[in-house]
Amino acid sequence: MKKDIHPKLHKATVRCHCGYESELYSTIGEEVSTEICSNCHPFYTGKQRFVDTAGRIDRFKKKFANFDAASKVKGN
Repeated sequence: MKKDIHPKLHKATVRCHCGYESELYSTIGEEVSTEICSNCHPFYTGKQRFVDTAGRIDRFKKKFANFDAASKVKGN
């Protein structure tokens, strides 16, 4: 293995905005800050919020229902 080609590993403390801290090895530096982690992410906490997109889809279809027909009339 060649010498001095690999980045230096540091024992890093990762701090999330929710207050959770953990230690791991990183090449970035000794302190790493993150906005979201597995401790506060909705997927991992089970506090997912399901958005009712049916109304949005219906509005989109209604808005662009004549779009395809209008482009055929113009000849494009």
